[in-house]
Amino acid sequence: MNILARREHSRKEVSDKLQQKFAPDSELLNTVLDKLVADDLLSDQRFSEAFVRWRVGKGQGPVRIRAALRERGVDADAPLSTCGVDWFALAGEVANKRFGEAPASDLKQRAKRMRFLQYRGFNGEQIRAALGQ
Repeated sequence: MNILARREHSRKEVSDKLQQKFAPDSELLNTVLDKLVADDLLSDQRFSEAFVRWRVGKGQGPVRIRAALRERGVDADAPLSTCGVDWFALAGEVANKRFGEAPASDLKQRAKRMRFLQYRGFNGEQIRAALGQ
């Protein structure tokens, strides 16, 4: 319960933490996890929605968020499609916050901006729109 009290977790995260701390047998662990899901204390859907909101607030794009959700054992397609975020506008905001409103002065500066947005998890189309191509 202490694990779940701090923030939402995915089923895989709770399973990994419990295995690391207590090394229970898998049947007991699955029973405990099923009970937590049945009591609505553990929900992958709630976790993924909160995770997407948190990462969007940090200015991360859909590619990076999808990879992070898959790493945590959650299907990433549903929460990203229902979150209602304009990824093009978010990419523009992130670029403006980091580099300002002025366009890139040369190709080296433009490449730097593109790499930054790619690292943040935006796809090529969103990057081109954010940089005004």
